[in-house]
Amino acid sequence: HVQLVESGGGSVQAGGSLKLNCIASDLTFSFYYVAWFRQVPGKEREGVAATRGDTGPTYYHPSVKGRATISRDHAKNTLYLQLDDLEPDDTAKYYCAVAQRGVCSIFPVDFIYWGQGTQVTVS
Repeated sequence: HVQLVESGGGSVQAGGSLKLNCIASDLTFSFYYVAWFRQVPGKEREGVAATRGDTGPTYYHPSVKGRATISRDHAKNTLYLQLDDLEPDDTAKYYCAVAQRGVCSIFPVDFIYWGQGTQVTVS
């Protein structure tokens, strides 16, 4: 069955960087629109970055534009989110997710596979 496993979160000081990883099993990332979301307790899950592929459109939330880079390694079937110049407002649990086949969206309802999340804390 499909599994998404995130890693790479942690606690950093403001201005620091983290690279989040998401490895998929029983699913090939290159066939889907994929995204990173984040959620803070009591708030809605929001899309941070999303991509359809190496030449497809890429989305970034305005709050991370210029500080985040979404990428994937097809050979490793791994999705990444590089976060630079981190701010305390970036503190959240980050999730990778895969959209329904053929759908390009940044709305959580359109994503059918989710990882368990990795915590990012910026102080």
